[in-house]
Amino acid sequence: MGGSQYDDEWVLPSADITLVLVGKLGYGKSATGNSILGRKAFVSEYSHASVTNTCQLGSTTLKDGRTINVIDTPGLFDMSITCDDAGKEIVKCMNMAKDGIHAVLMVFSATSRFSREDASTIETIKVFFGEKIVDHMIVVFTYGDLVGESKLKNMLNNAPEYLQNVVELCQNRVVVFDNMTNDRRLQAQQLDKLLDVVDSVCANNGGKPFSDQMFTRIKEVHDREKEVHTLGYSEEQISELKKEIHRTRDEQLAHITSMVEEKLNCTVEKLQQQLMEEQNARLEAEKVAYEARLKSEAEIQKLKESLKKAQMENEEFRRMAQSQGSKCAIL
Repeated sequence: MGGSQYDDEWVLPSADITLVLVGKLGYGKSATGNSILGRKAFVSEYSHASVTNTCQLGSTTLKDGRTINVIDTPGLFDMSITCDDAGKEIVKCMNMAKDGIHAVLMVFSATSRFSREDASTIETIKVFFGEKIVDHMIVVFTYGDLVGESKLKNMLNNAPEYLQNVVELCQNRVVVFDNMTNDRRLQAQQLDKLLDVVDSVCANNGGKPFSDQMFTRIKEVHDREKEVHTLGYSEEQISELKKEIHRTRDEQLAHITSMVEEKLNCTVEKLQQQLMEEQNARLEAEKVAYEARLKSEAEIQKLKESLKKAQMENEEFRRMAQSQGSKCAIL
């Protein structure tokens, strides 16, 4: 499609399962995608430099004949990405998953401290897609080779409240992935566990993927493109219709991008306000603690001075007692 900012290569093949990987850079999203697909479809490096800088799609066929499509996203909710770039990437992701998303895999590192920023990622997704997206969320912890399921279970039991809230929000849909193993048996086992959870999510949602108004608009454009080739138009008519459809498609996607950016801007403002309130609360708590420490130090100093005074008085009394004793001895 000449001149369009949205490439035709985004179009998905007919999909049975569509999974979207979301998480911060360095948490192992791409490596998890490769583990699911059984091959190195995505560039993966355990580093602090984001390898995935745009949405990518990988597909494979499962043993049961189903097609599974995995969409690897860049760090959409990292603080470093602009709302404009995040908006375009979310629209690209939605265009890839035009038939809907069966499950969103929230990828976290089991070896990193779960922060409030991680928790806010879920809130951002909820603000953008709506509360129903939670019904399609699965929590995936990477670095299973270093942690393991039993240790992770203990960690979750003693985790901060906001992490426990995330797990509860996802109805305890948690899986562990070891993306470093070369053991085929272990690779198959962890994939089977994930697919069992995905199938459970699908069943709980009536077999229907997550979709909303924006997905519907994108699907309408794709359906029109398919109709052009099935209605018996001449090549010249098809060429003109394609131009019109592509123009409409670009307008629709540009409109959706604008909607995404607006939502993201609102979310960013909300998160900034929340962070400011938390920072103010922390500063107030630090002030109270500082004042309490000063008061404590002043009281300690006062006690030291009282003790010193008591010691001096005791020493003076002892000297007086000794002096009186000497006088009595002379008499």
